[in-house]
Amino acid sequence: MPHYALPHEIMYHTGLSREMTEGARYALVPGDPGRVEGLAKALDEKASFVCSHRDFTTWKARVSGETVLVMSTGMGGPCVTFAVEELARLGVTSFIRVGTTGSIQEDLNLGDLVINKGAVRRDGASRAYAPLAYPAMADMRITLALEEAARELKVPCKTGISVSTDSFWPGQERYDSFSGYVRKNLQGSLAEYRALGCTNFEMENATLFTLTSVLGLSAGSLCGVVAKRTDSEAVAPKEVYELAEKRFHQVVKRALEMLIGHFMVTL
Repeated sequence: MPHYALPHEIMYHTGLSREMTEGARYALVPGDPGRVEGLAKALDEKASFVCSHRDFTTWKARVSGETVLVMSTGMGGPCVTFAVEELARLGVTSFIRVGTTGSIQEDLNLGDLVINKGAVRRDGASRAYAPLAYPAMADMRITLALEEAARELKVPCKTGISVSTDSFWPGQERYDSFSGYVRKNLQGSLAEYRALGCTNFEMENATLFTLTSVLGLSAGSLCGVVAKRTDSEAVAPKEVYELAEKRFHQVVKRALEMLIGHFMVTL
């Protein structure tokens, strides 16, 4: 049975309460606290700051007459569990990860967007919720809305499966770390995942998709490509970040309008 928060109860990790979240059902969950304000204001120029506690900076916006939260999760799966667990207790039912990623396919270029319909579970946090045989899958309704929004806005985008890791360097077979060492069992993993058709490396999707599925919630993911691993290990310059951000701001806003509008029509 779900354990919802009491009306004035403050969540320990996020610092939020039901009163503060105003009945929000949707939450955008970027990893970086520095991305929250810009994303919220892209949704609504009158968006407002709610609170900042630990890794979790929260703003709220209005989209199609409904409150939408934008809250950072920090990096990696463990932080995602804090965000989802506490927002769920406050009544949030749908989550969209919005962030950046590194592509591993030739046809995914810098500044393009990736919509992940599933994730390879190379994380650790999701294993606390379900065995590895349990799939990490995005919600179809949210995924289709993101795809339709990207098509409508003519934003270059690809739908695929991400590889979620707990390590940015050896876990993603990067050799530009301090030691340059990658364990033998991970050497060649990038080429293998590319051959399997996986689209990108990132660090949150597997936990987000698994946890929301287990809890009866919904999740999707939209990321901008800021590293093209088929060309270089280097992270893209500032202008690529800005292009990717502009694109995922536009697409996620339009997708939310579709999702909220459909919900209102079906009522």
